[in-house]
Amino acid sequence: MRGLGIRAGRVLKAGSTAVAALAAIGLFLGALTACSAGGTGARDEGPARSDPGPSAAPKAVSSSPSSPAPKTVNAVRLVKNDPAVSTEVKRDLKPCVGHEYPVDVSYGNLTGNTSSDVVVNVMTCGDAVSIGSYVYRDTGGKYENVFKAEEPPVYAEIDRGDLVVTKQVYEKGDSVAYPSGEDVLTYRWTTGRFVEQARTHNDYSNAVNGDTPEPSDN
Repeated sequence: MRGLGIRAGRVLKAGSTAVAALAAIGLFLGALTACSAGGTGARDEGPARSDPGPSAAPKAVSSSPSSPAPKTVNAVRLVKNDPAVSTEVKRDLKPCVGHEYPVDVSYGNLTGNTSSDVVVNVMTCGDAVSIGSYVYRDTGGKYENVFKAEEPPVYAEIDRGDLVVTKQVYEKGDSVAYPSGEDVLTYRWTTGRFVEQARTHNDYSNAVNGDTPEPSDN
């Protein structure tokens, strides 16, 4: 996942490879079935019709009014002017190349507001690890900080109207590039604030980085 460093990306890559292999096996078996079924092709259906026959009425396409485009914001200025953001994050928020700042910005409906909420992840330039995640809500034309998480690596995103925050977990001896696992926290906007709804923990497999797990004594 973007914002969580090298290890999380390798975990996702390993999963994608397995899915691709299963899909290839499915296509191969489908081809064998088609070959063994036989058949005489178009001759089984009789002579082709010379008249076009009655054409089916076109299906009505239901259209819904499109949602208004979100009002974009200057995320860098928003973070730098936010008193809730730590001095360390503001100090590290610098351009990586030219005027390109290491920020991810998402727009969506998290708080039931009439205008889109803004999710900002501030990352490092070198390894793209998120060091701070924030949610801003439009209150009368001014954006207010309604959520922050500054325990890196941390990454926030919008998932079907919920705020999902992923935090990597390190055990003693873990290197920065290879955490032991991750905690995934789901928040929902309730009575004017984000309330935690669910929490899951995922352990990273040692096999992802080529290591072989030590055998258990049991």
